[in-house]
Amino acid sequence: MTVLSSYRIGEFLPEVELEPVTRIDLIKYAGASGDYNPIHTIDEEARKLGLRGIIAHGMWTMGNLSKLFSDYYEEGYMREYSVRFKGMVFLHDVITLRAEVVETGIDHARFNVSAINQDEKKVIDGKLTFQFYRH
Repeated sequence: MTVLSSYRIGEFLPEVELEPVTRIDLIKYAGASGDYNPIHTIDEEARKLGLRGIIAHGMWTMGNLSKLFSDYYEEGYMREYSVRFKGMVFLHDVITLRAEVVETGIDHARFNVSAINQDEKKVIDGKLTFQFYRH
């Protein structure tokens, strides 16, 4: 495994490809988060709003982006994290998570992060600052 602080501007962390989104993923997330909006779990309710079916919680996708950094938590922590939701994630979508280094410093690194569906459409676009522990 490469040390996070060794990455340079323009380099990407290894991508993470999630398993296809399942109904049970969204039901579990609804229970864990307390977000029981039926557009995330009941097809008929989603269709009433003009959707082709249920959609993943935006925060489910956002939370999954942290998997890009889970191998590096011995080096530091995610200090700042913000995203823009760009598209919907539907049942059976395959989401790929990406992080590009845009700044490096002695005590931190900044990344552009994104979640992209199987059609190469961004569903999340964001920024993340990873703070290195002081030694």
